[in-house]
Amino acid sequence: MNTDELYKKYVENIINLGATNERVRTALKRAVKAYRSNVANALNRFPETAEKAKKGREIKEYSIEHMDELVDKACASIEENHGHCYKAKDKEDAYEIFDKLVGENKLVVKAKSLTSEEIELRQYLEKRNNEVFETDLGEFIVQLLDSRPMHLLAPAINIPREEVAELLKKYTGEEVEPDIGKEVQKVREILREKFCNANIGISGANAISADTGTIFIIENEGNARLSIGLPPVQISLIGMEKVVPTLEDAFLVSEVTWRYANYKIPAYVNLISGPSKTGDIEKTTTYGAHGPKELYVIFLDNGRREMANDSIMKEALYCMKCGACLYECPVYHVTAGYYGYKYIGGIGTIWDAYTTAGMDKIAPLAYTCTLCSRCKVRCPFKIDTPKMIMELRRRLVKMGNVPPPLKEFYKEVTGKDFTI
Repeated sequence: MNTDELYKKYVENIINLGATNERVRTALKRAVKAYRSNVANALNRFPETAEKAKKGREIKEYSIEHMDELVDKACASIEENHGHCYKAKDKEDAYEIFDKLVGENKLVVKAKSLTSEEIELRQYLEKRNNEVFETDLGEFIVQLLDSRPMHLLAPAINIPREEVAELLKKYTGEEVEPDIGKEVQKVREILREKFCNANIGISGANAISADTGTIFIIENEGNARLSIGLPPVQISLIGMEKVVPTLEDAFLVSEVTWRYANYKIPAYVNLISGPSKTGDIEKTTTYGAHGPKELYVIFLDNGRREMANDSIMKEALYCMKCGACLYECPVYHVTAGYYGYKYIGGIGTIWDAYTTAGMDKIAPLAYTCTLCSRCKVRCPFKIDTPKMIMELRRRLVKMGNVPPPLKEFYKEVTGKDFTI
């Protein structure tokens, strides 16, 4: 598609699937109101979070400057912990690794992972004749809809409880009331068997410490814990930007993340440093006790090194994907999550430019941002997304890649067709 066609398709999605859907608007209004109240309560309860956020930004700045060095150190730690480590340059490279580790005809349970969404991992594994279940409640709803996540942390934020009830009825053949508690219970019943019988468990990570190789996974539902605890094999797909120097650093950035993500304290903070083991017989360490016998960690580049080497765009790598910016974004409220390809919002535009869509497809998103800076104000690490969007626009103009309305405006003002 050329820029004109992309822009037309993008606008059609916003109008048909977001802005004019009253049920979607209702769900978003409910979610935004609840989020703002929850975060206000969390920050009032833990006022020291603001100072920790400043420290967290410093940790991320250092980590991105030393990203390759820290990944190498993390790999060494993981191998020392009896795990196995891989590095994937792009999604094709990652697919080859998953072919070796998963193969075909496996039952796979999967915790929520934005990095796996980035490379469409579930869809790829399904094409290889594997049965794959998203186990996060929102991701499971999105999977049943054969749709896409509409928020970084709340994938089904645009789906009201009434529609969830209809969806579960269609899937199970049983009546399900539009009561959130009963809907949650029904999904629990559906997935419990999958956890117990799965061959492979897949997760992402909120952070990973280079010094110990410890993977941090923040959650509330308990699905990630079951996904990584019950199957005999655990695979973690982790973006290179998630590595920080120490265990203490990983805990700090994780704490800031969950506070801005909606919670005073999450129900679970999983720390995984290797496969399960025991030394209870003659103090001899044996691997494969009650948990996984094997742990594999895949560090994904897929454009991250290029971002890290860009003096302006590297700031996008500081993002911990807490999703706070989206609740404040006026465009997100109107588009209902269709403001992006794989990632969402202003910060997602930068991520899509480097990891998924590429510069040739990013113009509609780059020119959607209002540059209001509400995202920067809300962001715990004060990431300057408007500055990056402006730089992205400058580069797009230099390429001659701008949406049709701007070309029309240029001609109206100058009387000439747009040219570089």
